[in-house]
Amino acid sequence: MTTDTPTKLMLIDGEWAESSTGEWRDITNPARRGEVIARVPRAGQEDVDRAVASSRRAFEAWRDVHFTVRARALLKIADAIDERAEDLALITAQDTGNALRTQARPEVATLASLFRYFGGVAGEVKGNTLPAGADQLQYTRQEPLGVVAGILPWNSPLMIAGFKVPAAIAAGNAVILKAAEDAPLSIIMLAEICNEYLPAGLLNVLTGGGRTAGQMLVDHKGVDKVSFTGSTEVGRGIARDAGERLAHVSLELGGKNPSIVFPGQVTDKLIDGLLMSSRIHRQGQSCTAGTRLFVHRDVEDEVNERLAAKFASMVVGDPTDEASDIGAVINESQYKGIQEYIEEGVNDAGLTVATGGLPPTEGPLAGGNFHVPTLFTGGNNEFRLAREEIFGPVVVSIPWTDLDEVIAMANDTSYGLAAYVWSNDINQALSAAHRIEAGWVQVNQGGGQVVGQSYGGMKDSGSGREVSLEGMIAGFTQTKQINVKIDV
Repeated sequence: MTTDTPTKLMLIDGEWAESSTGEWRDITNPARRGEVIARVPRAGQEDVDRAVASSRRAFEAWRDVHFTVRARALLKIADAIDERAEDLALITAQDTGNALRTQARPEVATLASLFRYFGGVAGEVKGNTLPAGADQLQYTRQEPLGVVAGILPWNSPLMIAGFKVPAAIAAGNAVILKAAEDAPLSIIMLAEICNEYLPAGLLNVLTGGGRTAGQMLVDHKGVDKVSFTGSTEVGRGIARDAGERLAHVSLELGGKNPSIVFPGQVTDKLIDGLLMSSRIHRQGQSCTAGTRLFVHRDVEDEVNERLAAKFASMVVGDPTDEASDIGAVINESQYKGIQEYIEEGVNDAGLTVATGGLPPTEGPLAGGNFHVPTLFTGGNNEFRLAREEIFGPVVVSIPWTDLDEVIAMANDTSYGLAAYVWSNDINQALSAAHRIEAGWVQVNQGGGQVVGQSYGGMKDSGSGREVSLEGMIAGFTQTKQINVKIDV
């Protein structure tokens, strides 16, 4: 680490703080191995305790403010995000490896939209009245939970923070964010913005390890809810540990998502949609990536050939370069894990590499965590590459002929987050969509989460819903019933 390496601090009770442990973590550039771009504190128990105490104080004041106060704060933050959009996008590209043009800028735009949306629906956190007769007033209140710990992933930290922070605050809660260990810098910048418009302690941001600071938040008696986005393995542990003290929990976990192509004309729109749903632009680092591609045999050759050509045309390069379609994988450990899957596929006689393959070992990409888009054909649903979440730019194409067969294969997974159906017959498409076991199914499109929609998974992909008004009320409030006897 050079002496001019920027030092970033945590936000606790409205002030910027070092760690009580005195320990620091170097944040490295995914595009250039070994290059340190910043250092951040490693939070310890004392820091977590301070953040929780601060959030509890802020919550007591915030829980009863008029909804218009909450709405104004969130809308001001949305405007400030727009004003600093390019700064946020650039730090996201440097921090996560996501390409500036195709991923970082759209993520910042989504973040602003999420703050604006939840600011707009802050007044919809309403209860109900029951017509129980003239001598009874019976009504419910949707009351905030208290202190919410949001534990973030490294793949899309700003967007995932946007799922949690504005919804929780609009509902009257205080929030402690534990930034991803490998990608905290964009969250710290978001904290700078929010700190200008929120009371001290309403949003605290901690940096450090998941097994340390993250686990401390999960175990802390002062945390009323844990909202986690990440791997299924870690999510199970969080559900178990938070459940021991009966804390509220929501989990958005992994996915191995099917993308089903029915027979019909193979258009540019279909190929572009398959590219988008594969999340190749995000290096495949998305829980909603449609990486199990089920293609009807009537169109298998054409779809695979044209999709392979589309993959091959993508420019892989420095995330901050405007020319790059695809950036770098987050860290060397993830890079090597993806490489192991690709090596297995390359060496499997049952699979054919339609495009891509092993990462470059020479040239400008060799010095960073760069993988190239890879399409395997000739697969079946039993291949390990078709069953495990690779979290890299790898798609396995699997042929099918019978509808019942392909629905069974699509559902033959422990995951159930997202799915995609492509058909010119809308009745056929909707019938398939209704039969697929996933929390989010898209028909003839492959875009990302839509602000206001209900988003979350089934089975091992988690529990709870985010992004929508309904998710906000279900996830960040609890119902209180009040009965009043009236003398008439």
